[in-house]
Amino acid sequence: MSTPHAARDIDTSRPHSARMYDYYLGGKDHFEIDRKAAETVAAVYPGIFVCARENRAFMHRATRVLATEHGIRQWLDIGTGIPTEPNLHQVAQTVVPDARVVYADNDPLVLKYAERLMRSTPQGRTTYIEADVNDPQALVNAPQLAEVLDLTKPVALSLNALMHFVTDAQDPYGIVSNLLDVLPSGSALALSHCTPDFDPDTWQKVTDIYNGAGTPVQFRSQKDVARFFDGLDLLEPGVTVGHRWRPEAAPEGTARTESVTDAQVSLWTGVGIKP
Repeated sequence: MSTPHAARDIDTSRPHSARMYDYYLGGKDHFEIDRKAAETVAAVYPGIFVCARENRAFMHRATRVLATEHGIRQWLDIGTGIPTEPNLHQVAQTVVPDARVVYADNDPLVLKYAERLMRSTPQGRTTYIEADVNDPQALVNAPQLAEVLDLTKPVALSLNALMHFVTDAQDPYGIVSNLLDVLPSGSALALSHCTPDFDPDTWQKVTDIYNGAGTPVQFRSQKDVARFFDGLDLLEPGVTVGHRWRPEAAPEGTARTESVTDAQVSLWTGVGIKP
């Protein structure tokens, strides 16, 4: 079950991070300005395509682990991005058909594709909220969220490749803490975050490209990413590079056919459970 939305005008005057990410994943839902910006990033960091794929694969594995091993039946996915199948709800509902998922994003292009994004199983439910992670109170108070999620039961908060677009000046740790505060015990945080740890010079160039395009970014160290999990019980193997987080949790038939390096991936990932 899903709820239709009407799309607003899409700003194509400057590149957008969600549309650039679509390009990295080999999608077609982006514009020339996004492609040019993405190719500028790829010229200095060719591993960006590997990073994007491994980020997606981490999301799939984390969703499966939370559903199968921790009984999670509800997800709040913020910074959803443009639909790329299988999306989170498709992964979750493969394991638990009655899974409920709320997607949130502030990009009108995501809104345009909301109906394609939200094809739920008959037993489950999905909806889309147009919201900004920088206003967590408005997000959790959205009526669409209350219609789909029961906040008295555990919810997995999914923040994939999102928080590096929230600079320290915007209080990223406070934002995540505020979101977790409204979720009950047994809820989870699944988070991935790009890092300069393996190649600082290259990632400084990537930072300059995004900032120059009007999209502020702050890529963080492993120590700083681990702070997002303060107060949570981290699942093994802790905060680790994306392709090293529970690779055995991938479904059969999706084994990696190429070897990748930590520097190519440059993505810290982790999952924590709220006590």
